[in-house]
Amino acid sequence: MDAQGRGRADDIDPADQWVLNPDTGEYELRLTPSAPQSPIPGPRRAGSRGAGSRGAGAPGASAAKGARGAAAGPAAGRRGGAPAREQSREDAPARPVPGQRRRRGAPPEEPLPGRRGRRPEKARKSKTKKALMWTGGTMAFVLVGAGTAGYLVLKHLEGNISSTDVGSAAKNGFSKDEAFNLLIIGTDKRTGKGNEGYGDKGSVGHADTNILLHVSKDRTNATALSIPRDLIVDVPDCPTKQPDGSTKVIAGTDDVRFNTSLGQDGRDAGCTMRTVKEVTGIAPDHFMMADFNAVKTLTSAVGGVEVCLKHAVDDEDSHLKLPAGESTIEGEQALAFVRTRHSFGNHGDLDRIKVQQQFLSSLMRKMASGDTLSNPTKLYSLADAATKALTVDQGIDKVSTLKDMALELKKVPTKNITFLTVPVRDNPADGTVHKTVIVDQSQAPQVFDAINNDVSFTDVKKKEKAAKDAAAARLKGAKSAPSEVRVRILNGGAPPGSAQETLTWLQNVKGVTKSENGSNAPEKLDKTQLEYAPDQADQARELASLMGLSGSALKPGESVTNAQGLPAMTLTLGKDFKGAGISLTAPTKAPTVQGQSTADKVQCAS
Repeated sequence: MDAQGRGRADDIDPADQWVLNPDTGEYELRLTPSAPQSPIPGPRRAGSRGAGSRGAGAPGASAAKGARGAAAGPAAGRRGGAPAREQSREDAPARPVPGQRRRRGAPPEEPLPGRRGRRPEKARKSKTKKALMWTGGTMAFVLVGAGTAGYLVLKHLEGNISSTDVGSAAKNGFSKDEAFNLLIIGTDKRTGKGNEGYGDKGSVGHADTNILLHVSKDRTNATALSIPRDLIVDVPDCPTKQPDGSTKVIAGTDDVRFNTSLGQDGRDAGCTMRTVKEVTGIAPDHFMMADFNAVKTLTSAVGGVEVCLKHAVDDEDSHLKLPAGESTIEGEQALAFVRTRHSFGNHGDLDRIKVQQQFLSSLMRKMASGDTLSNPTKLYSLADAATKALTVDQGIDKVSTLKDMALELKKVPTKNITFLTVPVRDNPADGTVHKTVIVDQSQAPQVFDAINNDVSFTDVKKKEKAAKDAAAARLKGAKSAPSEVRVRILNGGAPPGSAQETLTWLQNVKGVTKSENGSNAPEKLDKTQLEYAPDQADQARELASLMGLSGSALKPGESVTNAQGLPAMTLTLGKDFKGAGISLTAPTKAPTVQGQSTADKVQCAS
């Protein structure tokens, strides 16, 4: 008898045969009280022959042949994958696991021999605690969280994930020790069952919804920056990988909508990443992309999402029909909600973005709830739906990488996740009919600088105070006269000619006559850096004051010998260099942006 048949015979719900062991935090397949099963086997690499491939090394993967029916749920998630095979004919030592939940009306089951009983309340708390430990990524952002929520089952579903080689646009891997930027892209491509009537007919898949998620280095906060699809931008030249392995450079275009950075002329997500950097100065590290099906499947997987409306909606274009007040939506109705424009605000894309942000906040709260995290069936459905809906870059297309990202994301409280939109204004080129927008240069640069310098848009109490105090202390003390400052200037990622430009400015404007151009640095730096020897601290403080360098830019180290044979400091102009005479002091407080909100707040769309 297979696992499903055994479950029916014993009056046990087959879905309940996957049981969370509170002692290990793993879901385990339990068939009978006398035959406890081993944990879910370890991850399979894409292209492996099956769970039983040599070298898989997953402990306790063998189960009775009759268990294959139940095990096929996770294994069948792979595209075109064969059913899971037995890894070994020798079973690993079995561990006792908690008893199955029984159907309503079924007689109570005797406790396993030799195992101490638990109070139901304590067991529930243990389940939630363990689930939170592995699925905390749901707290940070819907697509990331969904892609990593059910890690214990997701290792069976790695084959669901599609990936794109975007070359140097994305990093090769994920670092747990640094701040990171993730570009979330929602396309308007009509792929998937039931999507024929959505989006633009024949669309190649433009960047319809775009959110740049920045997660701080200390994991105390995150910022989700929405980029309007109708923002007028310059799309840069973009190298793309072709099916035959060659690289084709797609020429850039000026003064076009942001959404054309994807799909148009064969552009891939790497082109959208490069466009984000061109517009904001913020370099995305990775991307995740989803189509219409993502909203439908994810909302259904969690049993619906609560939304709130200030007024009733009956939209002819999106077919959304909801009463005023709170409603629970999923599937087609959820997709209609996030696509509706003409029933909210000024009927434009900017108001739709606000509604989408409210929807995402609600979905995040639902996914982070104990009802979802402690339910193995929902976790599996969520992981299965999310991985099938996602396309990512090759730097994060492994389960282990997604797991690492999830564990970092879970550290960010929802109250410190800020949603905001790029500050924009109407495009004057449109005339009287406003169809597009342009970046508001009076407000947007401060927003971009805050994100680039890892500054929170929420009041975070613990802000690396000790590090800031130490950096400030380096700027205090005696200073040398400008004429006594000796420095060699290197270009380590700034625009070409920046070293000479800075040299001319220092000598002619600031009187730092003992400076010299050292050409290019051996490696590029993200941040401008001034290295000095201990006896050059007074010179370092003077140069920092002249150039507007922060204390964190000063690096105690060694001196170099200049052209006159004297010790000199080394100033390396990084990618953050904005031009000679422009201060590089990082902002200490983020600006307030109209319409910004946090993920913990419940709001009603209007």
